Amino acid sequence: MQETAVERESMEFDVVIVGAGPAGLSAACRIMQLAQAHEHELTVCVVEKGSEVGAHILSGAVLEPRALAELFPDWQDMDAPIQTQVTEDNFFFYTSAKGAVKLPNFLIPKPTHNEGNYIVSMGNVCRWLAQQAENLGVEVYPGFAAAEVLYHEDGRVKGIATGDMGISASGEQKDSYMPGMELHARYTLFCEGCRGHLGKQLMERFNLAADRDPQHYGIGIKEIWEIPADQHREGLVVHGLGWPLKESGTSGGAFMYHAENNQVYLGFITDLNYSNPHVSPYDEFQRWKHHPETLKYLEGGSRLSYGARAIAKGGLNSLPRMQFPGGLLLGCDAGTLNAVKIKGNHTAMKSGLIAAEAVVEGLLQGDDAPAELSGFETKLKESWLYDELYRTRNFSGFMHKFGFMVGSGMVWLDQNIFGGKLPFTLNDSKPDHATMKPADQCPKIDYPKPDNVISFDKLSSVFLSNTNHEEDQPCHLTLKDPEIPIGTNLPLYHEPAQRYCPAGVYEVVEEANGDKRFQINAQNCVHCKTCDIKDPSQNIVWVTPEGFGGPNYPNM
Repeated sequence: MQETAVERESMEFDVVIVGAGPAGLSAACRIMQLAQAHEHELTVCVVEKGSEVGAHILSGAVLEPRALAELFPDWQDMDAPIQTQVTEDNFFFYTSAKGAVKLPNFLIPKPTHNEGNYIVSMGNVCRWLAQQAENLGVEVYPGFAAAEVLYHEDGRVKGIATGDMGISASGEQKDSYMPGMELHARYTLFCEGCRGHLGKQLMERFNLAADRDPQHYGIGIKEIWEIPADQHREGLVVHGLGWPLKESGTSGGAFMYHAENNQVYLGFITDLNYSNPHVSPYDEFQRWKHHPETLKYLEGGSRLSYGARAIAKGGLNSLPRMQFPGGLLLGCDAGTLNAVKIKGNHTAMKSGLIAAEAVVEGLLQGDDAPAELSGFETKLKESWLYDELYRTRNFSGFMHKFGFMVGSGMVWLDQNIFGGKLPFTLNDSKPDHATMKPADQCPKIDYPKPDNVISFDKLSSVFLSNTNHEEDQPCHLTLKDPEIPIGTNLPLYHEPAQRYCPAGVYEVVEEANGDKRFQINAQNCVHCKTCDIKDPSQNIVWVTPEGFGGPNYPNM
């Protein structure tokens, strides 16, 4: 634990939960339900770095309500913001900038079918879950970023400390300085989402990822549009593969979900194992919007919102050990997303429900509560969550080792013929950051300029994300070695941070004397974590900024 100049105040809870996302809020609700069933009083606190619950939530999203129904069996009578049931499910292979083939259902992997699912805003779903949690007695604190893991002398996790407020960019205390607060708990649940910065530390400290494949990621970029009523088909789900990514040898896919109120949620996922450093996931998304199968819905519409977030898609082979002395790593912080389904909300929620059972069983033992909730792993392996992840364990291996066309065929065979139970496990041991080739070995990509009608530049997009950070604070995008961007990444890879960042954070600026300078526009950061993942030198480390900082998504 780092020492501070000012002694921090502390608060004691039975359980502290980091992150008010689907996993954290589901765990909080279920813990209180179980405590009430056992007539046992527990104190549970959820801290959330966003300015409000849902401010940093970004997801497709088509929600499979399986875990929600376990948590609240009568959710349909509880005014949940889950109204638009999927009525039509289309899947396209984009053959070119103009062509597309609609794939028949029998050619689609079975888990991607969406019967019984709902098109939702997960930001609004999480706001609703937070209300249910508070009704059950949970204390929810938005605007407080968990900045540090605290440990007991014997190495057990003791809790977290929130970040200090009012520190200047030079590291001095401003007039507005407020020291962070320590939150102590018997058990601390880390639910920060994909590539959580405390989760990274815990995995290293407790060696949680030993004997696992490295995690694999994608960058998801999303917009919300309001479109003309005669172009809107409420309940329609569209997924697509192929162009434009296949031109650069990159995998990923697109989605468009027709929600209520003439709105569509559309987005694009680029797998971060791409090798060409000239690839710009943001610009690939902008290109896709001009495809006729997309354009026919967007023409005459207006863009309402923008955001971006990395997703953890390595599946079971990359899933770390999730329990450690004093706590658990849950949801996308661990990597529970089902990559074949392209869904992680129901699995994150289920991980929270399993965690709640293990936590309450431990706490009911009073002073004899175990330091490590070893029963969690047993519960996990007996659950439908584990079965889902087991059946899709070969997805990343197929796609990364065999490429888009052959890999897709292997995934279909695995899922539709063998039900995910092929008698082997295909590992993928190469981390995404290590796949990048030197720039001079790869073709440059000439992305068209945005027309400001269908496609837009990064800065106007960041404006729509309502992103803001206190300007005079230490930069939360830290460099292990400040010489690497210009000395190594620029000559080798043409400094790819300029392109993989979907928010215009990183620039290479040429000075009057011709020297190059690496500029970090931290104010633009939408907290997607792509830089922390894809930097080929692993030189960029994302740490939490002051609470309230980052995007403020209204209904993503």
